[in-house]
Amino acid sequence: MFQKNPATVERVGGSSNMAESPNNCSSSHLDYPLSPPFPFNPQPSRISSGTRPLTQTFEEIRYKPGSHIMIDSETGVELTKHVDLWFGDGSVICRAENTLFRVHISMLSRHSECFRDMFSIPQPQPSNIHSDAGDLQTTPVVHLHDSAEDVGNLFSALYDGPKFGSNDEQDFRIVSGILRLSTKYIFESLRTMALAHLSVAWPATLKAWDLREDRARTFEVEQDISMPSNRMFLYPHPIAVINLAREVHAPSLLPAAFYDLARWSYSQIFDEEAPTSHRLPPVPSLNLAAPDLQRLCLGKEAAQHAITSLIQAMGNTQYSRPVQHHSAMSHMRRSSALGVCVSAAACRKDFSELVDLATQHYLFDRERGSSDPLYVADELGQLKSAEFSECKACAKSLESWAARERERLWKLIPSWFRLEPLERAMSNADCENEPDD
Repeated sequence: MFQKNPATVERVGGSSNMAESPNNCSSSHLDYPLSPPFPFNPQPSRISSGTRPLTQTFEEIRYKPGSHIMIDSETGVELTKHVDLWFGDGSVICRAENTLFRVHISMLSRHSECFRDMFSIPQPQPSNIHSDAGDLQTTPVVHLHDSAEDVGNLFSALYDGPKFGSNDEQDFRIVSGILRLSTKYIFESLRTMALAHLSVAWPATLKAWDLREDRARTFEVEQDISMPSNRMFLYPHPIAVINLAREVHAPSLLPAAFYDLARWSYSQIFDEEAPTSHRLPPVPSLNLAAPDLQRLCLGKEAAQHAITSLIQAMGNTQYSRPVQHHSAMSHMRRSSALGVCVSAAACRKDFSELVDLATQHYLFDRERGSSDPLYVADELGQLKSAEFSECKACAKSLESWAARERERLWKLIPSWFRLEPLERAMSNADCENEPDD
């Protein structure tokens, strides 16, 4: 769990302490119908977000005379009830932008440590009831400085259960909002579920990454290739994922997001003049922080070096040097369940040609594989197919070697981008979700 910061709640204009809360929410305010107002002074909790003093009092929200339209009497702006999240028996009104949500203190307190602590503070009773305020006069108001869309998605997930989609851009917009607010207001179960869902697209294991790539390839195949300018991507922009992971302290998402971003060239990432079919879609206001931009540069360099090393390792097999050198490939060949090589001369020739082909394709042509060592390793393992090769032992050995190389490379990805090892990142995430003693 994140460390709790005690804070003191005071009356505005007074210095007497009313109560202490062991945990606080940033950018939130509890307004009651008293003058002067009784504020909840927020302190940063899990994520840093802009805070500002809140001056609105309950009396500034009331019905228009002779109507059921609610307005902010200070600005005259109409306030809209959320279509699905305005419960007649609700015990608290949450305002986000100009949208009002009437929900239940019991529901918020049950699932959010932040709201539970807020509502546990002794509060004054309403007085000076105004006739044009109606039942609003007796209902406390929590002013949330978050987008109405994100608050609506959070409360919908809380009441109806999260209904996540396919991890595409639209789904990411919803889930990222839920993750931000569940982190900010300490809805532990929603945070855990949102992270688990995002981890399907930005996984911490090679097996899950391969499944992710299979889904992406299927999505690409189903697109209309005759319209390259309308090319779409299944997953959201990796920079958006990196920035979200930083904001909500989710380091387990970072290695996959950085690796995905590093597979693109710098011009594809940053050049808005590049053809649409040859670059990532531009996302307004998306920029990497300077330290993460450095990590991207270092990681791309490491990935390209890894590909060169892969091809060199493939060339250093028993078939390109005398048998007595006992290379790794020679050991794999001898230990193969299918037996030893049945045509050493032919295999030497095959491997020499394969190395030349791989060098030309992945190093000189700089095609897709130039910054995707996992893809290259998988391709190298399939170059000498066991189904069609005369020497099934060597073909199987090559496949096994490639599989081991991919596992080794996957474990190195965090170090390429100067990130936490995946094991430590996952361990930290587990610790955050453990209840306090």
